Amino acid sequence: MNILWDFDGTLVDSYRLFVKLFKQVLGDNAEEEEILSHMKVSFTHAFEHYGFSEKLKEEFRSLEEELEPSEFIPFEHLEKILELADHNFIVTHNSKQVVTSVMRHHGLTGYFTKIIGYEDKFPRKPDPSAYKHILKDYLIDLVVGDRELDLLPAKELGIATCSFQNDAIEGMDYYVHTYEELYAILKKKVY
Repeated sequence: MNILWDFDGTLVDSYRLFVKLFKQVLGDNAEEEEILSHMKVSFTHAFEHYGFSEKLKEEFRSLEEELEPSEFIPFEHLEKILELADHNFIVTHNSKQVVTSVMRHHGLTGYFTKIIGYEDKFPRKPDPSAYKHILKDYLIDLVVGDRELDLLPAKELGIATCSFQNDAIEGMDYYVHTYEELYAILKKKVY
């Protein structure tokens, strides 16, 4: 079984960090839940909703670069699923350098066969190009993501989907709130 993962909000609990940075840039009167709801659509959507100028985007990115790998916490029971898979892949809008340093810090690097980040210059999700690139060499049995834009390419390519901590996305194959739930599903499933 081969699994393709999103990174932020799927493998690691990073939204709590990004919401904090957004509040820092916007000022303390912004509501965390509202910021999170817009980020769950996409960062571009959140930037547009809050009217971020290029200067504010740069300020946000600068603060983001100061985050330490230890601040990104992998979700509980994730490693059990990583062990279950033959191959794990990451397709993210984040930097491969950030992803690799976070995975290395938490001792998870060895579980991933391939990581595609923004440096690889694929069109942004929901464009399926990065997924198709992996499909040239590997079968993908399941895509796990927390936002619709992570899962739409999988639907387009006929790959099973799992929405993590987001019941608002319609038409996915699985909906889980913990990786213990997904582990139980995958242990029963034969691919």
